[in-house]
Amino acid sequence: MAGGYQILEFIHILSSTLLFGTGLGSAFAMWHAHRTRDARVIAAVARGVVLADWVFTTPAVVIQPATGAALVMLLGYPWTTAWLLAALLLYLLVGACWIPVVWLQRRLRDLARRAADTGQPLPPLYHRYYRIWFALGWPAFTGVVVIFWLMVFKPN
Repeated sequence: MAGGYQILEFIHILSSTLLFGTGLGSAFAMWHAHRTRDARVIAAVARGVVLADWVFTTPAVVIQPATGAALVMLLGYPWTTAWLLAALLLYLLVGACWIPVVWLQRRLRDLARRAADTGQPLPPLYHRYYRIWFALGWPAFTGVVVIFWLMVFKPN
């Protein structure tokens, strides 16, 4: 059991690290690029952020609940355990923020690329989408931090 448990735990921790790290790194990169107000910079950074979401975040989003469920069953935790239910609800909240963020990042990339290609300023729609993207990041980031806390401390 220890070998299987340790492998599952390692994969779970690794994927949560990728999820958090890629999310935080991508958010910082997008925020920093946005501050330049340079459509070329924003388009280039957003292209990398969108790619990182597909390469790193999406697999981690799938791996997290699969390994988490396997760990819960292996360890015999009841699904009604308060910290576990809280973590699951927060994971759903984070996902509810992440899905529109992925769409918004693609739109921000496309709007910035279009502005860069035509030599036009970033359109008002870009700024509107950016504000929504920025606002969705806070509950998602906070939710992931609280999930980490719940996983480590498992409060009653």
